[in-house]
Amino acid sequence: MRVYGKNVAKEILQKPQTIKKAYIYEKFNDEEILNKLKNSHIPYEFLDKITLDNMEKGMHQGIILEIDDFKYKYLDELLDKNIIVILDHLEDPHNFGAIIRTCEAAGITSIIIPKDRSVKVNATVMKTSAGALENVNVCMVTNLVNTIKKLKENGYWIIGTDMEGKDYRQIDYEGKIAIIIGSEGKGLSRLTEENCDFIAKIPMYGKVNSLNASVAAALIIYEAVRNK
Repeated sequence: MRVYGKNVAKEILQKPQTIKKAYIYEKFNDEEILNKLKNSHIPYEFLDKITLDNMEKGMHQGIILEIDDFKYKYLDELLDKNIIVILDHLEDPHNFGAIIRTCEAAGITSIIIPKDRSVKVNATVMKTSAGALENVNVCMVTNLVNTIKKLKENGYWIIGTDMEGKDYRQIDYEGKIAIIIGSEGKGLSRLTEENCDFIAKIPMYGKVNSLNASVAAALIIYEAVRNK
């Protein structure tokens, strides 16, 4: 897969063995990145801006890396964590990347996503996460409800987020918990919500009736961490 951006490049260059090739703008002048590429013996090619723009439509900042495909973790590898974040069919890669950044900043290293009808780890996610993805494990599962049941069997309390529920500041975050963030516009799916132990809501005091998924996630994640 291809990823791009200076911050992403600097993070991935900490594990240079994952990089197959670098494509660089002919006037690129970030000496730190250039030196790391050379010292790591990574093949690179200088290209003009038009060629780079045609390779990736995002803000590549003059560098595109060809890397190994992202490696998802297995569920069993996450079951020793106190807090897990589950994304219930999130579709926007910018929201996904922002949630990854929030998790990493809050010290949460485990995220679960469903295989179908959900955003995957791609170049936009990696760019938006600003390198945080290197420190966060993402697990992709085929069935979210079965995954929730397995988490319960392993001692997790499941906290969903919705417009109707208990004030998120009054939820008990003790013990091992999994926080589920619903998709943009649709919220939690019916079966997912039915398998939650608690439903947390964020009170709305203005005229809008919902928050961006990544903003809502940040509020609840930090409330959970604060109460641990």
